[in-house]
Amino acid sequence: MSARERLLAEAQKRILMTDGAWGTQIQTFGLSEGDYAGTLGLSHDQKGNNDILALTRPDVIETIARSYLDAGSDILSTNTFSSTQISQADYGAEHLVRDLNIANAQIARRLADEYEARDGRPRFVAGAVGPTNKTLSLSPDVNDPGYREIDFDTLKNVYREQVDALLEGGADFILIETVFDTLNAKAGIMAVLEAQDALGRDVPLMISMTLTDLSGRNLSGHTVEAFWYAVRHAKPVTIGLNCSFGAEQLRPHVKLLSGIAETLIMVYPNAGLPNELGQYDELPEQTAAFVREWADAGQVNILGGCCGSTPGHIAAMHKVVTGIAPRQLPVPPVVTRLAGLEPMTIAA
Repeated sequence: MSARERLLAEAQKRILMTDGAWGTQIQTFGLSEGDYAGTLGLSHDQKGNNDILALTRPDVIETIARSYLDAGSDILSTNTFSSTQISQADYGAEHLVRDLNIANAQIARRLADEYEARDGRPRFVAGAVGPTNKTLSLSPDVNDPGYREIDFDTLKNVYREQVDALLEGGADFILIETVFDTLNAKAGIMAVLEAQDALGRDVPLMISMTLTDLSGRNLSGHTVEAFWYAVRHAKPVTIGLNCSFGAEQLRPHVKLLSGIAETLIMVYPNAGLPNELGQYDELPEQTAAFVREWADAGQVNILGGCCGSTPGHIAAMHKVVTGIAPRQLPVPPVVTRLAGLEPMTIAA
């Protein structure tokens, strides 16, 4: 059974859990420059380069991964949000991109397999692909609206390098997450489709959008609905929202996406909104209460956390949704017409 088939089978039984924030947990270790840099001999300071810890302090990454698995995570994401040529250029570590992705994926794969062997419950690895700090849709120069720092093919190739290494390391899915620019996401999708063709097998996609304002648009101006129809052709195994705001603010957008997407809905919000110091104060029980509303309304298939979330948040969410039926995938209206039924309407 393929990874896609296994995930869909599990998602029919219960609401699944992905993990929470990696950066938030890494900060709790109080690591030094030496912890980050190790013996790699890099010319730039590495403190803050969380992805490189898979090479220099793999024990930290393993400890965090175990804490999420212990909290109830079914899906473990790789600590590779910034493991691209573009992002690693800030640290002079471009030549380590392949190593970073393989090492982080191997840690996640080994632990997912260990926990599945222990209790028989399927565990999955999502290879995390972050957005980079470049945008294909917008100019960084207010005096030159037509200027772009990067072109589509270059960004696609950057993503392809990461995708290939994540799959080599053992990722089940490729998670294109925190999408603020829909065209960037399309470059990521193209990279995955190329990798899929090269491997000659299915590489399931997970796609997660981030909103930049409460009206429900990303930075490139797409609404949640428009974004879904822009990426629907890629047949992602999950579509959803992450980061953005807290669960309370995401409520109407989760409801909208749930009603139109013909695939699994995965949502992993921030732990509320940050305070004036940039810290997240929303307690696990508060986040759990918000996502419980989505679960009760039959709007979600997979839940987790983003910025500010902890294993405690994952455990609390897992507890409150246990026993609640997962969202049922809507039948596309074209199917209902062919079947001679009335087109599906979405309940308010």
